[in-house]
Order: sequence, then C-alpha cells, then structure tokens
Amino acid sequence: MFSSVDGVSVESVEVTDTVVRVEARTTVGRAACPGCGCWSGRIHGPYLRFPRDLPAVGKFVVVSLRVRRFVCAEDSCPRKTFAEQVPVLTTSGKKEVGTCWPGGPAGV
Repeated sequence: MFSSVDGVSVESVEVTDTVVRVEARTTVGRAACPGCGCWSGRIHGPYLRFPRDLPAVGKFVVVSLRVRRFVCAEDSCPRKTFAEQVPVLTTSGKKEVGTCWPGGPAGV
C-alpha cells in the first residue's frame, strides 16, 4: 500500500466492518517552498492531514497523514513557513482525492 507514492510510509492499517483506517507519515528530508522554490530541510513542526478518499469495497477510507511544516530558507520570501505536499494525496487547500493511490485501496 502506498508503494507507488514516493516519500510516504504506512505506519498502521485497521480494518473494521465499515471503515479502513490508514495511518501514514512522510519520509522526505526536505521540500521546496511554493513561494520562492527554495529548498528547506528546517522543520517548523508536524501536523495531521486527513485527505478524504472514495469508499472502497463499501467501506469508508480514513487516511491520517502526518506531514510537516517547513521554514523557508530564503529570508526575503513572504512565506515564512509552508506545508509539504504529497502528490496524489495532498494539494494545497484540497481535502478530497479521487483515489489515494493508483488502482484504488484494494490492497488494504
């Protein structure tokens, strides 16, 4: 699961009669600031994101993704901090993803 999503590690998967819960975290060491493009490895702090996914096999899919907020390394950049994005799973301000991973969550 998530094997096709670079920089993401699955910590746990719980399956009940109605819900599939996935806890995952990012693993990359740095990210590019969307404001100026400067790369940063200085972490401001972590937080959880909950991208919504479509139901799978009649079950709700709940993804708990721990991402990090980075401090921009460019002093003149108006964005002092920024959240890392995970292509396919997150985009700035977007809450719902069509399918979290290619082929859907059938591998859960």
